[in-house]
Amino acid sequence: MEGFAGFLVERGYPVGPIRQHFRTAREVDARLRRRRCRAVADITRAALRACGPPIGRSQDDPLIAGMLRLLEVYLEGRGVFPTPSVEPSPVAARLSDYQNYLEEVRGLAASTVRSHLTTAGEFLARVCGNKGLTQLSSLGPMQVEGFVRLSGRRLSRESLQHVIAHLRSFLRYLSLRGDARGGLDGQIDTPRIYRGERLPRALPWETVTRLLASIDRSTPRGRRDHAMFMLIVTYGLRTSEVVRLKLDDIEWRAGRLCVYQRKTAAPLELPLTDEVATSLVAYLRRGRPAVPYREVFVRHRAPAGLLKPTAVTEAFQAWSRRSGLGIPFQGPHCLRHSYAVRLLRRGVPLKAIGDVLGHRTMESTSVYLRLAVEDLRGVALDLPDASRPRRQR
Repeated sequence: MEGFAGFLVERGYPVGPIRQHFRTAREVDARLRRRRCRAVADITRAALRACGPPIGRSQDDPLIAGMLRLLEVYLEGRGVFPTPSVEPSPVAARLSDYQNYLEEVRGLAASTVRSHLTTAGEFLARVCGNKGLTQLSSLGPMQVEGFVRLSGRRLSRESLQHVIAHLRSFLRYLSLRGDARGGLDGQIDTPRIYRGERLPRALPWETVTRLLASIDRSTPRGRRDHAMFMLIVTYGLRTSEVVRLKLDDIEWRAGRLCVYQRKTAAPLELPLTDEVATSLVAYLRRGRPAVPYREVFVRHRAPAGLLKPTAVTEAFQAWSRRSGLGIPFQGPHCLRHSYAVRLLRRGVPLKAIGDVLGHRTMESTSVYLRLAVEDLRGVALDLPDASRPRRQR
């Protein structure tokens, strides 16, 4: 139990929950002894799970269920449960080979590889089921279109277009390996997406400042979220770039911030403004938990760990609701768009805006020109006066 207590402390659990787990441990110990587990070495995974409520009914005894989940993770880390040597299924082996192909041959980013594997796994589960890869030899257009139609029921046109791109790539890979016949990738219809059919999601700058002011910075989590949003509205960072920011990336004496841009795969040096530095210092001194991570922003709920980009989105949604500003967007990406439009209205060249935002091409940055309404009005031609008679030729 001493080791288990240290395990809970390392994972960031407060004193109150740790005491509750220790009180629950007496009942867990009694249940294990009734199953002839007299020492730690006698505990099996099946015996441990048998001490709790049935699967799907953890709410019948939530204290016991929570304690057993943590104890299983702890004992597994100590090597108490032997790791069974299980041969991967043919489907899992093929997905593993496809992952190597995406990484080594195509050189895709890790997040892109995960998206491709998700689509490939769903497709194999739909087409093969439990029958293995032998079903791929008889794969035809109707089965592929059936998967696309099923995916289209739950996805938007933009998301479905990505899924179809992933599926085409996987079908080409299967054809190269000889698992499926060739040409199937060219027989999939894709939804038509018109470039520029939607305006960038930008907020008025006054709304952005009011949102930042509405964040309660008297709590550690509020100081963390304020610092994250300050990085987005000051530098236009992506959520993935915010959560990957490390303590070593902040050069306090030089007044610089070094950001690794995910899409361009290049570091970007930015000036550390006073407002951002003040927000970061407030969080690091009076908000950030003492955890052994070099990332700036970490979880504030147990178990301790690193943030994912979805955590920034959830924080944005929570503060948007509390602010009462009626923000129509569900993600913090609108703050990045708002920053780009603000630079554009201040006369910053498009090339400089694209470099800061990490765009590969000027075409990506040019979409913000459509939001510069006042500038567009200045270049518009006057309409002909209908009251004047037309000149006869």
